[in-house]
This record gives sequence, structure tokens and C-alpha cells, in this order.
Amino acid sequence: MESLVLPSTFFLTVLSLIGLFFFIRASIKDRTTLMRFTSKQDEATLMNALKSYFQSRAYRVISIDANKNQVTFQGFVRPSWFLAIFLTLLAIIGILCLSLIVSIEFPSLGKIFLLLLLLSPLSGILYWRNSGKLEQVLLKMENNNNIYSNIPNNQLSEQPSSSIITLIGHRDELLELQKTLQLHSFDG
Repeated sequence: MESLVLPSTFFLTVLSLIGLFFFIRASIKDRTTLMRFTSKQDEATLMNALKSYFQSRAYRVISIDANKNQVTFQGFVRPSWFLAIFLTLLAIIGILCLSLIVSIEFPSLGKIFLLLLLLSPLSGILYWRNSGKLEQVLLKMENNNNIYSNIPNNQLSEQPSSSIITLIGHRDELLELQKTLQLHSFDG
């Protein structure tokens, strides 16, 4: 029974390290997505709220296309100290576990695997270098009346007057925008 404990622990540790590798790689992955929201505010009020929101988040307007009713914002997304330290700690723990198992099975190689601990800060450095970048948010505003164009005019006044915002940008930024401005998801 004891003969199976070490190989199975080694196998599980290697699987955990593979998961750790993909977790570190996913931390720098591009998360650009398209989301659509509705708001009961009129276009002018909503556009001012969106502009002030993006300015407060250090974004600036880089282009305006009046024909398409689109605005493009650009800002620098800073990496998170917490996540850089967290990834480094996870790498230290993962390599330490692997070193412990190897040192039990092969005592002469255990010290060599402990030297791999010196590589663990590379995970935090990799995250830090690749996650801090310029991000763009493309905003397109539509009036909700365009959606109800096939409804007769006498029933159109019964429909709520609202604006539809289509955004393409970093997923976390768009979710924060939704929460801050209390926007509703639009599935139409």
C-alpha cells in the first residue's frame, strides 16, 4: 500500500503544476469582449455619465465617429500587485511540493529541485510585464426606438424610452462600468 502513495502523490503534484502553469498563462490572456447594456437615461445624459466614468478611470477619447455614433476610449490598465504576489506564492508552493516529493524518492536530486524555487518569481514578473498595457473601449450608442421600428406608432409611445449601449473592451472593465452606472444587460 505504501508503494502507491508516493507515485500517486507525485502524479497529483504534476497535475497541479500543469494547472498552475495554465492559471499563470490565463492571468495575462486578452479578455476583450462585446457587451450590450440598456439605460433608462436619455442619450445626452448617459453619454456624459459614460465620459466622466472613463475619465475617472484614466481613459481618454481617441476617436469619435459621428456617422456611426461611436466613441473610442483608450487607457492604461495597470497590473495588480496582489495578483503578481499571489502568482509568485503559488509558484513557490508548487515547486516546493514537487521538490519535496522528488527529494523523498531521489534524495540526491532533492537539492537540485530546490534551486528551481529561484525561478518562481518569474511568474509574477511575467504577469507584471504582460498585463500592464493600453486597452481600448469602443462605445456605440443607439436609441431604443430603432429596435422597435416594426411596432406601429400608436404602440411605440407605450415602449420605455431608453438607450442601448454596445461596448467592446476588457471584460472586467465593462462589468465594473455596468455596476457603477447601474446598467442592465441587453439580450436583444
